[in-house]
Amino acid sequence: MSRYRPPAAPKSAYITQEGAQTLLSELKYLWKEKRPAVTETVREAAAQGDRSENAEYIYGKKQLREIDSRVRYLEKRLDACVVVDRLPADQTKIFFGAWVTLEDEEGELRTHRIVGPDELDHDPAYISIDSPVAKALLKKQAGDEVVIRLSAGEKIYFIDSIEYRPVPL
Repeated sequence: MSRYRPPAAPKSAYITQEGAQTLLSELKYLWKEKRPAVTETVREAAAQGDRSENAEYIYGKKQLREIDSRVRYLEKRLDACVVVDRLPADQTKIFFGAWVTLEDEEGELRTHRIVGPDELDHDPAYISIDSPVAKALLKKQAGDEVVIRLSAGEKIYFIDSIEYRPVPL
């Protein structure tokens, strides 16, 4: 059995203004606050003597590698992202950044916002533009019926409403 794994599909480069601000603030926190604090901890642990058996030193170096890895990822991702900072001209259709209220066959309402793949952990109502649900919803209008094919089968939803909230400045 080989260890080969095909490369992951590339993520969409779109991100909302709020998502970009969140990633940027995480980058600033890691670089300006957390990394210097961990570096100081490692420096103090190294001054204690034998580094091979010093758990604080070993753990601190591991933390620094993780921080540096995340900083590199955030810098590359922010450079590659396209910030969507304006509302679409036709707000009757579903596009990136839309808040969509869906009604399932049982009459339950669910509200989701279509965002970039880097923003999913910010709110449980967010769905990635790369997801099958978002792909099925794009360019649809209120009142349309949408069939979403999932691994568990097909689900039918009715688009109850579409809302675009103003972009904060």
